[in-house]
Amino acid sequence: MTTKRKTDMEGIPENEARHLRLLRLLVTALTVVMIVGFIVLIGLLVTRFPDSSQLPLPAAIKLPDGSTPTAITFGSGWYAVVTSENELLVYDQETDTLLRAIPLLYGE
Repeated sequence: MTTKRKTDMEGIPENEARHLRLLRLLVTALTVVMIVGFIVLIGLLVTRFPDSSQLPLPAAIKLPDGSTPTAITFGSGWYAVVTSENELLVYDQETDTLLRAIPLLYGE
């Protein structure tokens, strides 16, 4: 006489079905935690990035003739402009006067 094992899902033994339910619950919980974490991360990025309108941009950057700005960065009391002529120009933030011109020597 053959005895059949008690089954809960399509031929899966009952104790294995419990393990599968637990596994499904754990995967669902992990998915929910990851979605909530992603939403929190996006929210932090949106609220923590400075608004570009708050940056103390100079009214008019006075570059040497023929220079084209490619990047700008700000420091405490100064700002720097990288030109397409491979030069770093450092300006005083209050007076907009050129403090230093530094040639960028890279790739040589």
